Amino acid sequence: MRVKAHVPYLFIAPAVILFSIFMLYPIISSFILSFQTSTGGEMAFNGLDNYTRLFSDAIFLTALKNTFIILIIQVPVMMILALIVATLLNSALLKLKGLFRVAFFLPAVTSLVAYSIIFSIMLMNDGLINQILAAVGLDAIPWLSNPFWAKVSLIIAMTWRWVGYNMVIYLAGLQNIPEELYEAASMDGASKIRQFFSITIPQLKPVILFTVVLSTIGTLQLFDEPYTLTKGGPSDSTLTIGMYLYQTGFRYFDFGYASTIAYVIVVLIAILTAIQFKVTGDDK
Repeated sequence: MRVKAHVPYLFIAPAVILFSIFMLYPIISSFILSFQTSTGGEMAFNGLDNYTRLFSDAIFLTALKNTFIILIIQVPVMMILALIVATLLNSALLKLKGLFRVAFFLPAVTSLVAYSIIFSIMLMNDGLINQILAAVGLDAIPWLSNPFWAKVSLIIAMTWRWVGYNMVIYLAGLQNIPEELYEAASMDGASKIRQFFSITIPQLKPVILFTVVLSTIGTLQLFDEPYTLTKGGPSDSTLTIGMYLYQTGFRYFDFGYASTIAYVIVVLIAILTAIQFKVTGDDK
């Protein structure tokens, strides 16, 4: 009996060991590292100095502001577009649904680096977009050399990539809504718009919350797009927390401070996720 009692633990031991080595140990180690600084080539504890340093770090505050601007604008726009596209593609009147669904989802499986490079080529001063604007008599836009337009370029690129991804999630949710609800609403004289706001959105509430949380986490960790598209410029106007973390750790080798930035991102994600759950009234 004693031997049999230990058998289940033997089965889960490989997973627990791998999780401890590759997940738990780095999490704990980086947390300890966030209270250290490099002194004479060796790490030494410096208490809360790294955390207090954040509040006077102008570059970190700039990166934080840039990240929140992108989060506040890009995530709602992306969610709304994804929901509209999913609703249209779920219509019984639409033909070639499979083709349209694949077309909208393809950007999500495109290489992050590849699509960022393509967008950087399209948005150059003499790129395709400005050539189209010139053809219709409009002035060229400094997409990547102006702080405002650089943010706009980043938001456009991210929206193009992730609308299809969220559309698929919404589409799965839409197909689980009972058709009887719409039939009953139609019999009561409810218009399609009224059905959308009174049936579709309430029924998709858990799915919408799920996508918003995922998108919030992804935006706070944003690195690939600004790194390959704008390099954080011009004048740090597209520098994100993720990019600043990378620069601090792997360009300046200040791993203690980089770990501090990483845990600030964790705290921000936890706070924003809790707020989203509170606002939507989902406490489960």
